[in-house]
Amino acid sequence: MGEVDILLIIKMIIIGLVQGFTEPIPVSSSGHVMIASEILGLGEQGFTFAILTNTASLFAILFIYKKDIVRLAVNSILYLKTKKSSYKDDYRFVFFIIIGTIPAGVLGVLLSDYIAESVSMTTIAVMLFVTGIALWLIRNIKGNKGEGDIKIKDAFLVGLGQAVALTPGISRSGATIISSIAVGMKQDTALRFSFMLYIPISLGGVILGFSDFLNEPNKAELAIPYLVAFIATLLMTYFAMKWFMGIMKNGKLVYFTYYCFFIGVLLLIFF
Repeated sequence: MGEVDILLIIKMIIIGLVQGFTEPIPVSSSGHVMIASEILGLGEQGFTFAILTNTASLFAILFIYKKDIVRLAVNSILYLKTKKSSYKDDYRFVFFIIIGTIPAGVLGVLLSDYIAESVSMTTIAVMLFVTGIALWLIRNIKGNKGEGDIKIKDAFLVGLGQAVALTPGISRSGATIISSIAVGMKQDTALRFSFMLYIPISLGGVILGFSDFLNEPNKAELAIPYLVAFIATLLMTYFAMKWFMGIMKNGKLVYFTYYCFFIGVLLLIFF
């Protein structure tokens, strides 16, 4: 393997680590991948690469929430069969996930061409400021809604937040967590609802983009760099998510306000 190939692999590992670390936290993973690619001289990463790394992040989230996913699926089916009240909360939670997925799902299909367009560093900086301001505004909100207290209106409003995150540079996790807290959810409920919403929307993106992945002309040449990027993203998403769950548990979400402002200023100065 030549020196250039090794350098490319190292760069792909770095990109994978950036994607994995920023996917769970409210700072825009796509924006950070663009920043890292620019710094490393890789240029714009293609749609195929985005599908690959997003799939890795999805696998990590699925693994973390595997018990919740199984419980929700089994209890929802049991409720439909038996109508027992003991299964009703889990059934309602799944129903609300479906409601919350609709806005981003519909807009994602309608605006797919726009979403695929690249954005400038200035746009990313502005969106980081927007995210930071939103995080600051909800910093003192102490919600009291658990999973059993969510209403259709709450789910739909959070779904609209996820739809807003289709805008390049807006963090998906940030938009949904901010929306969830704004409608009165507890922080642990907001976190769980946010990432349960992430699963169907991410899975849909993977399925829709799978044909593009199969038609990638340079798959053989990029097999090893893509593989190491996938592994790096998978592992980093897992550890970043575990870390972020601790941040949310301790009510320290406001820290990301300062980070968004800091990175936004750096982008405006140096790019």
